[in-house]
Amino acid sequence: MDVMPESATNKLILMFVLEKMEIPLTNSSIIDICTHRNSWLNYMECEEVIAQLMDTKLIYQPSEHSHEAYYTLTYEGRNCLAMFYNKIPQSLRDEISTYCKLNIQNIKRRQEYVSKYEKMADGSYTAIFTIREPLLGTLFEMSVKMDSRTSAINATKKWIDKAPEIYESIFINLLSDEENK
Repeated sequence: MDVMPESATNKLILMFVLEKMEIPLTNSSIIDICTHRNSWLNYMECEEVIAQLMDTKLIYQPSEHSHEAYYTLTYEGRNCLAMFYNKIPQSLRDEISTYCKLNIQNIKRRQEYVSKYEKMADGSYTAIFTIREPLLGTLFEMSVKMDSRTSAINATKKWIDKAPEIYESIFINLLSDEENK
């Protein structure tokens, strides 16, 4: 049986994750999936593999308009994976496939609905809520002044679940005002 070098297997693992996720992934999502939530790669290997796959044009960044780089497989990357995916142990392919299937919606929401807060000079906090689309960049951004850190933290935690509902409400209200003129 042919034994592949660990670095080649690591590249295949990362490409397999990108294929199974079926959406472009940010660098932080790739690191989180492959190193923190699973032990498929360690942090340094993961960063190195991303750089090597970019250099060899097996993955690419589909858009530079977004706040954070997103990665996806190239045509060549898909072909390479198709030729060598059986070099990834079947048990690991099954584990990756299951993880991706169960977590794709949560990962997609974490990448698209982003929130943070900042302390202002006057002691108040500003919570910043963003909706991003991998290929288009920022679609919506809203800043809200909060009177306390606790309020800002609570609001930013709720954003992932509430973002679609809030965005829809604002959008509908903006359109309904336009139609009533």
